[in-house]
Amino acid sequence: MFVLKTIPMTTAAIRQKLYEYIRFADDKKVKAIYTVVADEANESTEWSEDKKLLEKVKSTDADMESGKDKGISWPEAKKQLLQRGKK
Repeated sequence: MFVLKTIPMTTAAIRQKLYEYIRFADDKKVKAIYTVVADEANESTEWSEDKKLLEKVKSTDADMESGKDKGISWPEAKKQLLQRGKK
């Protein structure tokens, strides 16, 4: 008996497949997919309304002001972001 093992897809790969599918799907299918995620998709995505995010920003800002968090330079941040993009 032949058993095919499936390799789990990464979230990034799943997102890409969904993106490609939705780009070319007919209107009926796009509307059906939207009904599945509509409640969540319609939630506020304004960062200024996200209390947890605002608390994290305030905390990080305070740490930077006090010297507790030294942060990183722009060249180092750029280097890290470019490395992430290559993965």
